[in-house]
Amino acid sequence: MLPGLDRVHPAGAPARNCMEVPLFRPRSAVPAVLVLGLLLAPSAAFAAAEVHRLSLALSGTPTQVNAGDVNDAIDFYNKTVITVPPRGYDPLPKITATWLFDSELRYFATRNLAITAGVSQLRAKSVKEYLPALSQAINVRAELITVPVHVGAAYYLQPYNQGDFQARLFVGAGLESYTHSRTTFEQTLFGTDSSTTAQLGGSFRISSTQDGPGYYAEGGVHMFFASKYSVLLSVLYRSGQMNGLVNEATGLPVLDPKTGRPAGLDVGGVGFRMSAVIGL
Repeated sequence: MLPGLDRVHPAGAPARNCMEVPLFRPRSAVPAVLVLGLLLAPSAAFAAAEVHRLSLALSGTPTQVNAGDVNDAIDFYNKTVITVPPRGYDPLPKITATWLFDSELRYFATRNLAITAGVSQLRAKSVKEYLPALSQAINVRAELITVPVHVGAAYYLQPYNQGDFQARLFVGAGLESYTHSRTTFEQTLFGTDSSTTAQLGGSFRISSTQDGPGYYAEGGVHMFFASKYSVLLSVLYRSGQMNGLVNEATGLPVLDPKTGRPAGLDVGGVGFRMSAVIGL
């Protein structure tokens, strides 16, 4: 008989002398824990796009500016002052484009309808410096500025969803109130001789102001992500005609130099709006 086989279990049964296979193996448990974690723990891979009821949109819009009678004044100045012989200087460029900066609150009253309200600033200018002789300079500046305040609404179409990304086409429109609107035309002479000063009319600054109503319309796409941040892109049309400019210094009406009628300011145009939207 082999050694060890004659040993008796305390209960009377023969003892086993072989090694038993353990029921728990650490290496086999690792994949199980990973699978369980994927099933139970939240993961960004399975997150949905966030659409906040209230959000703040910060926008920059490169836009066309009609400018209207301001460009008429620039054209009149070019033809009668700066380009006529014997000077023949390059004309002062007209105002045609600028940036519109805007902050806007957007509130989803329903799943498809958002109410909007915001304030913007539009500032455009044309600047030219002429150097007729040594130590002489002629600085000319034409500028317009306005602060539009708007309220409106945007209608969102059905969303396109792909994972944690959502895109929604929308159309919107509303009313504008153009406030703190002002135009400035300035000529400043440095070191010019008496003849040049007399021909150019000396240094001067003319400022005029007027406010007025307008409207806007836009259409574009709003893109949502698994974050409180989203992106809005749209084509924006603005109407902004203000009639009856008055001189800030005298309070008298300003006349269009080309037509002789009361001058106006047109800040309307078409632009491409780019917004970073923050969910609140």
